[in-house]
Amino acid sequence: MAVEVKIGVHNATRELVLESGQTPKEIESTVRSALSDANGLLDLTDERGRRLLVRTEHLTYVEIGEPVERRVGFGTV
Repeated sequence: MAVEVKIGVHNATRELVLESGQTPKEIESTVRSALSDANGLLDLTDERGRRLLVRTEHLTYVEIGEPVERRVGFGTV
């Protein structure tokens, strides 16, 4: 299952988007932990293993989507 995460950043025209293998609760916990840390660095990893690091002082919002199971193939939905 994949969870889409959208992150708004100050002075950026586009949001950052990644798909995470974590649950929405795990992502929320990671965000809350980063916001409460004095150094304030949000560290998320997408499904392909790429890391996204954002200073929390630059965050405007974090949108956590619902888990979606990917379907593969050409069958009807």
